[in-house]
Formats: sequence, structure tokens, C-alpha cells
Amino acid sequence: MVAKIKSGKSIIGAINYNEHKVKAGKAKLISAASYGKDQDLLCFNDKLFRLTDLAERNQRTKTNTVHLSLNFDVTERIPTERLIEIADAYMSEIGFCNQPYLVYQHFDAGHPHIHIVSTNIQPNGTRISLHNIGRLVSEPARKKIELDFDLVRADLKDVENKQILRSQIAPLEYGTTDTKRGITNVVNEIIRQYKFTSLAEFNAILKGYNIEADRGKKQSVMYDLKGLRYWPLDSQAKKLGVPIKASAIYKKPTLKYLEQQFHLGEFLRRPLKKQVKDRVDVALRKARTMEQFVSELKGLQIGAVIRENTEGRIYGVTFVDHKNKVVFNGSDLGGYSAAAIIAQIQSAVSSTSSGETGAVNDNMGSFKGEVSNLAKSRETFWDDLLSPTEGNINGIPFEQKKKKKKKKLKL
Repeated sequence: MVAKIKSGKSIIGAINYNEHKVKAGKAKLISAASYGKDQDLLCFNDKLFRLTDLAERNQRTKTNTVHLSLNFDVTERIPTERLIEIADAYMSEIGFCNQPYLVYQHFDAGHPHIHIVSTNIQPNGTRISLHNIGRLVSEPARKKIELDFDLVRADLKDVENKQILRSQIAPLEYGTTDTKRGITNVVNEIIRQYKFTSLAEFNAILKGYNIEADRGKKQSVMYDLKGLRYWPLDSQAKKLGVPIKASAIYKKPTLKYLEQQFHLGEFLRRPLKKQVKDRVDVALRKARTMEQFVSELKGLQIGAVIRENTEGRIYGVTFVDHKNKVVFNGSDLGGYSAAAIIAQIQSAVSSTSSGETGAVNDNMGSFKGEVSNLAKSRETFWDDLLSPTEGNINGIPFEQKKKKKKKKLKL
């Protein structure tokens, strides 16, 4: 278990954060300790005033809000009732057992976790010290809770959890996972694993995870400073919701930062060029349509990003090799531009069609020859039967049919 404590000056801000998650279906209020009402009967004002009433009893203390989270291992499946017991035990261990607090179960991340909102101002107006509460109070409490509830120990699972999260990066599902967290995980893993040389190639990978990096308008400050914003996309690659600025993401992956990766990617991808070309050739030999070509590539662990204009005309193709974690534009491979690929597929289709037509023509020619010969033999038969044979009429030799000349009588 990992415990994170944040102190602040806005109770309404902390409650609003969790209530917005509840309205979005990403969280649920599961407990309201020391509120005197069941949590299902509490309205927003009930939740707020119970804490602000205590906070107002100490006007000198400005930091009067405690907003903490308890995070559990990705392999753990903890029932709601158990989460409430853990929350109560933890709050008791850190000295908040007599304070009112709200417990929210969140569903917007890959691991189970809860948020707790409270105040450090007690009913008599004195404050509970928050100085070094994490190191001096929370850390011992966390370790005790892990043992008491048989939870996965954070110190033993830290490295393993990172490996699990890396292997489980998946396309962002807007509305079902926390957008900022999801984008952060995907973007940082792609930068760490893949070799690319331009923003377009970087986006070719990102779009497979329903994310797009955008520089903004050319006249904007962000564009001039080489900043980026990351948009969540739907299954049709259309932008959704509100983008996350690169400056708000861990490691701040701005365009200025990525340009260093571009130079490195150019060098690291060179030895892999032939392997990608060979697999593209295999797909080309089998394909008779662009759809079949893309499908064949997918079976070879290569994603093909086809670029089309508004008229539906294909003008570019980018290959994302997920096996070797490398990206190439078709033209960079040499002879694999969109136009060249389309021409090769059309040529293959034409060759196939010509071969089939030629075979049909040969067969038809042979058939016609046989019919012609048969017709000729029939003609000869009837001619022989109906026409007289030269030198023979009715079986009498022609010479015998000649009339004899009459001899002149001598007078």
C-alpha cells in the first residue's frame, strides 16, 4: 500500500474534486465517518459544512484541509467493506480517529485506490500538526496496515509494479480511465521504447493508442515555444474532451524535448531498416488491395498508417514496426511511397487478370479450331454425296457418253 497526503487551504476544492469524479461515474462515496448520517443521505452542503464548521473554529490556521489517498497493488481485489475498514484503521493510526472524514472509492486508474477528505482542526479549535506527518506518522501507519490487513508490501512491489504497468500499456479509453494518467503512461512509454525521427512519426505510434500530439495554432505562444498538447481520440481518430499540456505531464514531453529523441532515433533505427523492408515485401507479394496489404502487415506486427486527403486520395503511408519498436515513412525505406505501393498492387492485379484472360483465350481458340475443322469435314461429306464425281456420271465412264460422229454419205 502507498499513502499520499496533501494538505491545503480549500476544503471545498478537495470535496469538489471527488464529487466531480462521482458525477462522471469515476468514483463513489463509500463512507462518511462522524457525520451522524448515512453517506447516501448526505447532500453536498452536508458534506461541506461538517468540515468547514470545524475549520472556522481556528481562524489563525490557514492550512486546514487534509486530502489523502491510499493506493493498493494492481493485483489486489479489495471489497468495499474492506476498504472502509482500512480507511478507518489508517485514520486512527495517524491521529484522526475523532475527526469527521469522507471516503471515496475511485475507479479511474489501473490500480484500486481510495481518497479521504478531512480537516486537521479539532472540535476544541486546536489543530493536529501536519509537519512531517508523512515521514513521522503516515509511514509507520502504512506498514502496520499492510501487516494487519495482509496487503502487498509497497517496498517489495515497487519495482515489480513499474514493470507490470509498462507491460500493460493499452489504448486510452476516454471516460473509463483517468485521462491525464492514461496519457502520461502511454506517452512516456512510447518515448522510452520506440525509435522515431519526427512529430508525424511520433503521432503514427500515438494514434494506435488513441492519442495525438498537437502543436496548436501557428500564431500561438505554445507553437512558438515548441510546446505540445496531447488530445484523447475516439476510435475514428476524432479529438475528445480537453487536451493535456505537455508541461503538465511527467518529464514534460514538449516538441523541444522530443527533438532530442528525433536525432537519437535517426541513428538507432538504421540497422533495422532492412528487416522492415523485408516484411513489407512479404505483405506486398500477397496483397491485391490496400486493405489486404494493411491486414497482411498487421499479421507481421507492423501497423500501417495510411494518410488520405479530404477527397479520400491516399498520399502517404507510415510503417510502425511493433516488434523492433521503430517507425519509417514509406519514402524513407526507398521505393515504398504510397504511389509506389498502389502501383505495385495494381500491377499484381493486372498480371493475374492477364494470365487468366490469356488462358481463356487459348482455350477458346482451340475450341474454335475444332469447330471449324468439324464444319469443314461436314461440308466435304455433303459435297461428295450430292455432287457428281469428275469422269463418272451414274456409274458410266465419261468417255462412253460421247456421241459418235455421223459419217457423211458419198454421193
